[in-house]
Amino acid sequence: MGTGSEGSGEGEGLSSLRAFAHSSSLHGISHVFAYGAVSLRRVLWGGFFLGSLGLLLLVCAERVAYFLTYPHVTKLDEVAVHNLTFPAITICNLNEFRFSKITRNDMYHVGELLALLNDRYEISNPQLAEPHVLAALRDKANFKNFKAKPFSMAEFYNRTGHDLADMLLQCSFRGTNCTARNFTVIFTRLGKCYTFNPGGPGREVLTTLQGGAGNGLELMLNVQQEEYLPVWGDTDETSYEAGVKVQIHSQDEPPFIDQLGFGVAPGFQTFVSCQQQRLVYLPPPWGDCKATPIESDFFTNYSITACRLDCETRYLAENCNCRMVHMPGNANVCTPEQYKECADPALDFLVKKDSEYCACRTPCAMVRYGKELSMVKIPSKASARYLAKKFNKTEQYIADNVLVLDIFFEALNYEMIEQKKAYEVAGLLGDIGGQMGLFIGASLLTILEIFDYLYEVFRDKLLSFYKEKKRSPRSAGSTLEHPAAPGSPAGPLPPGPR
Repeated sequence: MGTGSEGSGEGEGLSSLRAFAHSSSLHGISHVFAYGAVSLRRVLWGGFFLGSLGLLLLVCAERVAYFLTYPHVTKLDEVAVHNLTFPAITICNLNEFRFSKITRNDMYHVGELLALLNDRYEISNPQLAEPHVLAALRDKANFKNFKAKPFSMAEFYNRTGHDLADMLLQCSFRGTNCTARNFTVIFTRLGKCYTFNPGGPGREVLTTLQGGAGNGLELMLNVQQEEYLPVWGDTDETSYEAGVKVQIHSQDEPPFIDQLGFGVAPGFQTFVSCQQQRLVYLPPPWGDCKATPIESDFFTNYSITACRLDCETRYLAENCNCRMVHMPGNANVCTPEQYKECADPALDFLVKKDSEYCACRTPCAMVRYGKELSMVKIPSKASARYLAKKFNKTEQYIADNVLVLDIFFEALNYEMIEQKKAYEVAGLLGDIGGQMGLFIGASLLTILEIFDYLYEVFRDKLLSFYKEKKRSPRSAGSTLEHPAAPGSPAGPLPPGPR
C-alpha cells in the first residue's frame, strides 16, 4: 500500500511536469519531458537544454557584474550661443608690499618675516643692497629711541599692497573705457589683489556678444618694480619674479591664484584666448563628485577652491589659533610671529606634503575656462618714445614695467562635457531578455509560467500534507488496546484461561 502510494505520487508529479513542459512557451523542454520511454533523442535534448541554460546563466552573471561596476561615458558637445557670461578676472602683483609704504614700525614688526632684518633687528645683507635702497633700509631700521606701536597684519596688507589706481594705465572692456573702480579688492595669499567682474549682490555680471580680440578685457599695467622689496631670502611673503599673476574663474568660486593663476611678464603683450567649459559629473557610485551642499560657515556655493580655503582656515584655527589675512571668518588674524613660526609652515605642509588632509571632491556641476596664451614684445621702438612721454617715464622704465593683457573668448560658444551612465537597469534587462530569447526562447511571461507552475506544485504539496495531518489522529485511535471498564483499574486486562 505505502509503496503503491509513493509510486502513484511520483507518477502524478511526473505527469504534471510533462503537462507543464508541453504547455510552456519555454523552448526545448517539451522534447525533454516527452511521453514514452527514455530515448537517446530525449537525452540529447536534455543535454542541449542544460547546456543552453548554463550559457545563459554565465552570460547573465557577466552582465550583472558589469552593471555593478557602474560604468560611465563622457559626452563632449560644442554649443553655440548668442552671448556668454564674461568670467571673473583676478589680478595680483607678484610683489606683495610696496617698499615706500613700509614704516619704521612696520619694519620693527615684520622685518624678520620679510627677511630684511635678522633676529637682532639688523639689516640682513647690507652688501647686497643698492646705495639708495640701503640708505632707506637704514632709516627704516633705525630703532634708536624707538617705541613700538600696535601693529595689525590686516591693516599692513591693505596699506602697503599695490594700489590698482597707480598700476592701471589703460583699461577697456568691449571697447568701453573702465577704471580701477570697476575692480573689487580681494585678499589672497599673494596679498592685496583685484577682481574684475566679480558678480555678487548689487553688481551686474558682464557678458560678451562676440568672440575675438577686442571683445573682452584689455589692460595696460605698470608693475612698479621700483616698489619691489629687496629679496634676500626665500620667504612666502617675497617673490623672485616681476609681473602679475592672473586667474580666470567663475563668479561662484573664490580665487586660488597662488596655485591656479598664470604669470604675465612686463615687456610683453599677452593674449589669452578663452573657452568656457561646463562640466557635469556623476555622483557615486558612477563617479566621485560631490552632490550635497557645502558644509561651511564661510561659503554658500561649493567649489574646490571654496573647500580648500575652508579646510585651510579650520586647520590654522586648530593648530595656530589664528587665521591669515586672506582667510574668511572673524577669528583673530595671525601676528607676524605666528605667520613665521606657525601659519606659513602649516600652510606649506598642507599644500606640499599632506594634500590628503584637504582633499576636496569635484562638484557635480562646475564652470571652468580653458585658455591659450600667446605673447609679443612691447614696446616696439616706434612706440617706446610715445609711451614714455605719455606716462612721463623713461623708455627703459616702460620696457621693464609695462605689460598689456588682453583676455577674450575665442568664439561665442562653450564646451559641454557631461558624464552619462553607460549601462542602466533598462540596458541590463534588455541584455538579459535578449540572451534568454537566444538560448532558451524565454521571455518575462515564460518566467511567470514557471512561477505559476511552482506555486501550484507547492500548493498541492501543502494541501496533501495538511490532509495527512488531519487523518493522523483517527489512525492513532484504532489500536488493539481495550479501554478500562468503569470502576475498574486502568491498564491492560489480565490474561484469561486458556
